[in-house]
Amino acid sequence: MTSSTPPVPGAAEGEPPAPYAVPRDVPLWDIFLTFLFIGAISFGGGVVAYLRSSLVIKKRWLDEDHFLSALGISQALPGLNATNMSIIVGDRLRGLPGALVAFTGMTLPGGSMVLALGVAYAANAHNPYVNATLIGVGAAAVGMLSAVTLQIGRKQLGQMLNVAIIAATVLMVSVLHISLIWVLLTVGPVAVFLFRPRKGAEGADEADARERKAP
Repeated sequence: MTSSTPPVPGAAEGEPPAPYAVPRDVPLWDIFLTFLFIGAISFGGGVVAYLRSSLVIKKRWLDEDHFLSALGISQALPGLNATNMSIIVGDRLRGLPGALVAFTGMTLPGGSMVLALGVAYAANAHNPYVNATLIGVGAAAVGMLSAVTLQIGRKQLGQMLNVAIIAATVLMVSVLHISLIWVLLTVGPVAVFLFRPRKGAEGADEADARERKAP
């Protein structure tokens, strides 16, 4: 017995899925609580996994492509990826008020915990159990970051040009130890040039859009 995926409501059978659209009228309290929860339960590099799980899978505020775009911008800008991501997503959903509440929700748990844990760690810095716990948390964060890298990176690894750019970046940062600023200033413009919109591709996209709209 085989099972089939139910059709999307309002879409004809065989019709491609509708393009991504920015969600409208998302309550500010929902944005705040979502990022407050992410900020409260995420640890270290694992925050990317929680961001993807909450924003793409659960809330569906972003699709995979827009999540990768926002993540790329967050990593290219100064500051923490998580806070940059919260501002970008909040602004996308509700403009400046959304960016403010998302940033507040994202930073409030971490800031409070760091303040409390900093005081506690100063008094227990030589406790071997405390150090062992921190090592375990760090290992878990590395594992979570590796898992989400494989999840969101599969699409990027499907094209040789993407693989070449990734390999060049890893080589410059990890092997040659070139400053990240110089890597961004060299690899970034090259990647933008290689993936620039082309007239032929734009025409094909417009033709596909007209075909989908045609009765």
